[in-house]
Parts: sequence; structure tokens; C-alpha cells
Amino acid sequence: MPRFVSLVEAAALVPDGATVALAGNLDMSPLALVRELVRQGRRGLRLVLVPSGGLAADLLIGAGVAESAEFGSVHLGEYGVAPAFKRLVEAGKFRPLDSGCPAVLAGLQAGALGVPFMPVRGFLGTDYLKVRPEFRVIENPYNPGEPVVVVPAVRPDFALIHGFRADAQGNVLTDPTQDAGLMARASRCTVVTVEEVQKSPLERGPGFVAAFYVGAVVVAPGGARPGACPGYYGRDEAEIKAYVDLARTETGFREYLTRYLLRPQAYGMGLPG
Repeated sequence: MPRFVSLVEAAALVPDGATVALAGNLDMSPLALVRELVRQGRRGLRLVLVPSGGLAADLLIGAGVAESAEFGSVHLGEYGVAPAFKRLVEAGKFRPLDSGCPAVLAGLQAGALGVPFMPVRGFLGTDYLKVRPEFRVIENPYNPGEPVVVVPAVRPDFALIHGFRADAQGNVLTDPTQDAGLMARASRCTVVTVEEVQKSPLERGPGFVAAFYVGAVVVAPGGARPGACPGYYGRDEAEIKAYVDLARTETGFREYLTRYLLRPQAYGMGLPG
């Protein structure tokens, strides 16, 4: 049975240098937990963005928490490019591992199944085979002479997920569009923030993640802000736009951290005293 812990305790579970899978882009992203990782000064994280990264990833990259990221794309949707990611990659200060969405998901599927690799269609003849030497071409054993690209299994140390609610046993209901179940099965430890805990057991269905796959649960109302948690709250447009404007420069990014992350009253959750 997973433990119910505070944000501070949950972030402390993730050591420097861990491989961390993140779900969510601007909606259903574990931003409360990400902010706590920034506040605790974590370093050297290797991100796996499932399959794309947004504000949470950009915060970790801009704050120096992450040293690399495997991804299909990194962006802020209709708000434009991910400014810290763009700035640091262009300056050669961050290691991007462009995989394409199919490769990220296939690697996680291999990790979840306990197999060493997974075949992926559509990569033959692309530059992915040049920039990702670990992607290999083998012969299809069931159709001799046919080349097939295979990608290695992805087995993150941690999966960080935001869900709608948990029950007392630690089962979690998440957004079924966010691949949270796949992340949880592939990762060694899954940490979930939720809006609330319900007294009755959760019913199995789309978005259900069994407690067996969950290591820790944090009750963090507003844990996806300034992104949205459908059915609970929408996006904080003003803060997202402020981030996009400020994070284009190192000075502006630090101003954002001071204004939104480091002040004691920020979101009223999980801040060190």
C-alpha cells in the first residue's frame, strides 16, 4: 500500500541524478511536486517526457534541476515555445534527446513489459538514426529481408503524475489521455499528487492506476496549477503568460522563481518554513 506523504517528503524521495518520467503538458501536470523539487535544489535529473513536455519540464530545465530530457516535443501549446528549453539548448547548456513520440511510448512499453527493446515503424530513413545511435536497425525475424527500427526499453526511476483523486488504499484516478498507467507500470516508483481523497474505493475504469504501482500519494489541491485540472479548475492564463515572457532570459526566469515559487505564500502548499 502506498504511503500518504507531504509534498516535501515526496520530493525528498527523488535523489539527484534520477531518471524521472513526467506526464502532462499544460493540463494535469504535477507542478506542485515539480516546484518542490526546484525549492529543494535537486540536480542532475534525466527527464523522460511522456511523450511531450510542457511547463513542468521547462521549469526543471530552466532551474538547473534537469541535465537532459528524452522527448517527442517540448512546447507550451498555444502559448508558444518552451522558453527555458529553447534558450539553454541553443546555448549548448542542456542535452536534448529527441526521440519522437512513438519511440518514447514504445520504450516505456518495453520497460513495462520487462523486455529489452521494442520495434517502431516510420523511423527508417530519418535523422533519428543519426542523432540517436541507440536506435538500431535489425531484420524482421518474421519477414526476412525487411529492416525494422528498434528502440531500447525505458525504465525510469520515478514517475511523477497528477491525478484527480485517490482512495484510502492508494488507488488513483488520473486523466486517461496522459499515459499515467503506462508510466506507473514502467517506473520503479510512482509518486502521485491528487486533488482529494474519497472515502469509498475507486472503481476500475479509464485512468485508474492500481495502488500496486503507486509508491507515494500527496493530497495537493491545486497541484496542477497554473495548468488546469479538468473538473476542478482551469488554467491561470496570467501566470502562464508571465512565465512565457519572463523565462526568455536567465534574469527573467529567476524573477519568475522569486515571484511564483520561492515566496512563502506561493499556492500555500508544501513550502519549507
